[in-house]
Amino acid sequence: MGFDEYVRDRGQALLRFAYLLTGDQHLAEDLVQTALLKAHSRWRRVVAADHPDAYLRRIVVNAHVDFRRRRSSTEVPLRPGDAWFESASSADHADGVAARAQTWGALAALPPRQRAVLVLRFYEDRDDRSIAELLGCAESTVRSQASRALSSLRATWAEPKESTGE
Repeated sequence: MGFDEYVRDRGQALLRFAYLLTGDQHLAEDLVQTALLKAHSRWRRVVAADHPDAYLRRIVVNAHVDFRRRRSSTEVPLRPGDAWFESASSADHADGVAARAQTWGALAALPPRQRAVLVLRFYEDRDDRSIAELLGCAESTVRSQASRALSSLRATWAEPKESTGE
């Protein structure tokens, strides 16, 4: 399979994967562009390995982790429980929007590795072994990262209910 053919056939799936990692369409596009640039110069080796999807997903995950490390300390992501979430909780279709925003906020608050593990496990439907291979870590690390991420999400979603007395 040629590089152009791969991008045409699998580019949108790679972009969806990057979007789930980042929660930001523009950053997802940047990460995919970075991954495709790196893969293009090594395309013969990528195809020879018989797993171009895994190779490109690994580049996207690594680029996302690197981006999060470099992010300016002046950027403050919106967190669940902020005033914006409170004002968005009305009894109409906005409830769904607020719930999605809260979910995205909770996912964005996770460390990049934990978020990557959750996306690979629940969106890509991968098992621990394939996630570990993709991320270059042990299966036990994948399980512990997933456990910590899910515990963090549960705690985040439980906080607003406790503070409102529900």
